[in-house]
Amino acid sequence: MASVYTTEITSESIPSDNPIHQRLLKAYVLAPQFVSGKLLEVGCGEGRGIDWLLPAINHYTAIDKIEPVIEGLKKKYPQGAFHSGNIPPLSVFADNSFDSIVSFQVIEHIEDDKLFLKEINRVLKPGGLALLTTPNRPLSLSRNPWHVREYTAAELTQLAQQFFSEVTMKGIGGNNKVMEYYERNKKSVAKLMRWDVFNLQYKLPASWLRVPYEFMNRLNRNKLKGASDELVASIRHEDYLLVDDATQALDLFLMVRK
Repeated sequence: MASVYTTEITSESIPSDNPIHQRLLKAYVLAPQFVSGKLLEVGCGEGRGIDWLLPAINHYTAIDKIEPVIEGLKKKYPQGAFHSGNIPPLSVFADNSFDSIVSFQVIEHIEDDKLFLKEINRVLKPGGLALLTTPNRPLSLSRNPWHVREYTAAELTQLAQQFFSEVTMKGIGGNNKVMEYYERNKKSVAKLMRWDVFNLQYKLPASWLRVPYEFMNRLNRNKLKGASDELVASIRHEDYLLVDDATQALDLFLMVRK
């Protein structure tokens, strides 16, 4: 199957990615207690969490823009239905098609986030539930040039309330081990950012920043692993926690019902 791993997507096979991989995996670990029936994953990537979702549902459908990855997933999971295409819209799906939807770490990449949420609402059945995660902007350590925008808990709640009758905002935080890694990462990134004396990360077009961002991000993760290999290797999804106060969480965990 084609590989799309970057520091943005992360890989469980790259040791320095482990804390971030486990953080992204946590949403899939949490999802089975909420989802059921026919499920759609919007932005499935390489299928990080499919194996976690399948036991909780009757049928799995996914859409992602990277066609070679989708072709690989079709072979790996013949019981599912996979579609490739840019999102939004979700025009390949009819109204009221799914009991549940998950879309993890996707909305921050979407130019038209209102259409994105409107389409999720459209393809959900009445009473259906959708789960979304995205970085909590106040805890981001630098500009991510792969993201169109990031949200605070209040901003994403207000946006979702325009399209859904029931909106619940929670967060994915971490225990002491996770927060120790976060604080080390924060200090390391701050040292790197001292070289950006003209604050170019917020002034230059995002496309100009992606190559240096990839290089510096990988360098930083490898540095953190080298300085504290035991901590980096020991973090597991159990160290990330579903919390009620999203304002202090690493990621927002949005639950919306049609």
